[in-house]
Amino acid sequence: MSASLGTWPYTRGLHDLGNGCFAWLLPNGSWGWSNAGLVTDGGEALLVDTLFDLKLTAEMLTAMRDAAPRTRIGTVVNTHANGDHCYGNSLVSDAEIIASKASAEQMAHDIQPAQFASLLRSASDMGALGRYFLQCFGAFDFAGIEPALPSRTFSGALSLQVGSKRIELLEVGPAHTAGDVIVHVPDDRTVFTGDILFIDGTPIIWAGPVERWIDACTRILAMDIETVVPGHGPITDKRGVLAVKNYLEHVRTEARKRFDAGMSACDAARDISLGDFAGWLDAERIAVNVHTLYRHWSPTAQTPDVMTLFREMAALAADRASGSSSRG
Repeated sequence: MSASLGTWPYTRGLHDLGNGCFAWLLPNGSWGWSNAGLVTDGGEALLVDTLFDLKLTAEMLTAMRDAAPRTRIGTVVNTHANGDHCYGNSLVSDAEIIASKASAEQMAHDIQPAQFASLLRSASDMGALGRYFLQCFGAFDFAGIEPALPSRTFSGALSLQVGSKRIELLEVGPAHTAGDVIVHVPDDRTVFTGDILFIDGTPIIWAGPVERWIDACTRILAMDIETVVPGHGPITDKRGVLAVKNYLEHVRTEARKRFDAGMSACDAARDISLGDFAGWLDAERIAVNVHTLYRHWSPTAQTPDVMTLFREMAALAADRASGSSSRG
């Protein structure tokens, strides 16, 4: 899996997909470096996701306005509740902001920008965990962000119109988070997947069950599409979708063997060989993925808090960087 699954140049900025469809990419696709999209027609526009901070979001919006100068963003879709897909909402708060009901509920209770800012200020006193946290989030500016929550929610599916284009919002969560949504543009044979897809990077299962995520990949594979814009990583095609599905199935199979053998989730994450997926960015996310799988398999399984999960990922990342991890 060393070769990239990208089908377009993976460069920062706006990419014209044709027919009034655009993708905004932020390499390298690791923590917080997310993608967004714009669908335009007849002077109308729908924005798929905002970004992790106001500076990044403003840069993106300026580029989009330059590319489509007589187009107004009247609708924003947040694909899920993670901040790197919605913290910039305040810059488009005059638009209708849509999310799944489950995502909107999570946004109201999820970690807030001020909490990120506080954690970054105290990171220097947190040892290895703090260093990892700075590595993940230190490039972003959370000051002055006032979250703008969705003004419209739905469950299941919702059809929208942008000019003459039909847009299908499909709720496929809980998977990555509680209420993941994909945005399908049938006329353009394009889908914006949010974090259902991490391309050349490791998916992270915060919510699960993993079966819902695998089903979401199967659903995308059945679509008549050519262009797939993931939540992180380069633009891809169905090969990228299949690769994510294969990763999830591999981790589920290997974790289940260790669960049945009575191995702890922490030990299982260290023991699982990632094989072809070992070269994907942020491979240490296996720690979270195994804990989530265990939680769904056993009602009595204790899921660590978020800081403990980050501590486990930090330790795994350090081991892999030093070459001391026993598994590939």
